[in-house]
Amino acid sequence: MKSVDTKVREIKLFIDGEYVTSSSHSLFEVKNPATQEVIAKVHEATKEDVDRACKAARRAFEEGPWRTITVKERCEKIRRMAEIIMERREELARLEATDVGKPYSVAFEKEIPRSAHNLKFFADFVEQLGGEVYPMEEEYLNYTRYEPVGVAALITPWNLPFMLTTWKLGPCLATGNTAVIKPAEATPLTVSLLGEIAKEAGIPDGVVNVVHGFGANSTGEFLTAHPEVDLISFTGETTTGKAIMKTGADTLKRVSFELGGKAANIIFEDADLNKAIPVSIQAAFLNSGQVCLAGSRILVQRSIFDEFVSRFKKAAEELVVGDPQDPRTNMGPLVSEEHYKKVTSYLEIAKQENATLITGGKRPDLPEYLKNGYYLEPTIYVQENPEARICQEEIFGPVVTLIPFDTEEEALQIANNTQYGLNGVIWTENLQRAHRVSHKVRAGTIWVNCWFVRDLRAPFGGFKKSGIGREGGKHSLEFFTEAKNICIALK
Repeated sequence: MKSVDTKVREIKLFIDGEYVTSSSHSLFEVKNPATQEVIAKVHEATKEDVDRACKAARRAFEEGPWRTITVKERCEKIRRMAEIIMERREELARLEATDVGKPYSVAFEKEIPRSAHNLKFFADFVEQLGGEVYPMEEEYLNYTRYEPVGVAALITPWNLPFMLTTWKLGPCLATGNTAVIKPAEATPLTVSLLGEIAKEAGIPDGVVNVVHGFGANSTGEFLTAHPEVDLISFTGETTTGKAIMKTGADTLKRVSFELGGKAANIIFEDADLNKAIPVSIQAAFLNSGQVCLAGSRILVQRSIFDEFVSRFKKAAEELVVGDPQDPRTNMGPLVSEEHYKKVTSYLEIAKQENATLITGGKRPDLPEYLKNGYYLEPTIYVQENPEARICQEEIFGPVVTLIPFDTEEEALQIANNTQYGLNGVIWTENLQRAHRVSHKVRAGTIWVNCWFVRDLRAPFGGFKKSGIGREGGKHSLEFFTEAKNICIALK
């Protein structure tokens, strides 16, 4: 099956309620990672363009009605955005599959509906919020208001571009802020449509702006340094997060970062392998392993190690790697040439570290029209040394390591021996062990006998170098609002 033919799109900036060209007329190309065909030419925002977007967002915040209309009216418009997304579900899913290289079925069945849910959830959540009241004897009454902070820079990654942008945009808008969005330069297609979707939903001009470009010395740096930006929500690589902190420090910008991960997926000997293996396959190879929450370090108790390796290998080899638009495909290509080279460099590192290749490690045999795509088979190594680079560094591709352990204490030591702490997975039928190990793994989210289950009311974020702050429910509220106390004298 050949990829759906896609015309070369012109992706403009969306500023103050309209599509505009870059002031420098500089364009960059975006390619389909499955075929390397050019699918879009994107306007790169200059410093002047970013200034225009930030000032439009500031005017919309200070002078427009968005901040001052009733919460009910504001949230109704956000829910309308969610409805429009579902009305355009097919279009958005096709674009996401073409742009990112992920299976269309995943985008259509899961990611686009979840994107709509993100907006609807935060609209409902904020509309139903109450406040706190603190009486002081009979003389004073204190009550708390949660007011918007101002202009938010929302910087989102290339692996789940639409879903992760709405995850940020929902609480940002529901609490009355305005936004300037910068999607990843590799995958701008779906996110570029959020401005027009907001406008169609009745959201005032200037509230949602979208600018495109790169990071250092480009759009990202111009945005994070801009004096009109009050807060930055960023999801991406850890070193980029460090650079953003430095850039925003001079103006004391509030930051929320969800950064890299190298999650331990711990399989104890009493685990139900009929559940653990298919979910561990998903945790390893969903989106070609390009997921910050990937369970890429699989720690397996030695008593069941051989059985797990055999069954896990068989399940990985049954995955269908191919055209993202083909409904039979389980795994598409890596997102770009640059990223492909980074991921495949670890194949040589694995050899140098004497890791044992179980399966994969090469390009799959694919039809001629996919010959230029950046494909890699699901790749599994066994590595007895948990200090090895392939066990420590975030590869962000379909490459996983299986590490044997003997005792619970050893598993915990290996799991926590990392600079990251975004998430972890534990497989056991022992309830006491599940709680005990969950408490001791140093990570922001622990899944027990499951993976990638997300309740938007719960906190999400990382320990150590996996992030700063938390998103979700009241935690998003704390980031996107200022708490104001009002004290009234009663006498």
